[in-house]
Amino acid sequence: MIEGLNKHFESRIRLGVMSVLMVNDWVDFNTLKELLSLTDGNLASHIKALEKNEYITIKKEFVGKKPKTTYQATKLGKQAFKNHLGALEKFLKMK
Repeated sequence: MIEGLNKHFESRIRLGVMSVLMVNDWVDFNTLKELLSLTDGNLASHIKALEKNEYITIKKEFVGKKPKTTYQATKLGKQAFKNHLGALEKFLKMK
């Protein structure tokens, strides 16, 4: 077992979602879906898991008459993700 890894980021999809949200303020559902080459259902299930752990926040609004859902990494999510990446880096430096 690698010490410090966060099981919530073991999925390549959650890793991808958090990576995108770490470098962007707000990102909409379709952009995430396209960037990560995912289906609606697949992305939605991983988004739900990240939201449940309070790693992301969701904003729903209407632009004209169309609904728009955007996501942002929370302070907790950013710290947890940084810690996860730090644990990965530490593991990679081991001999």
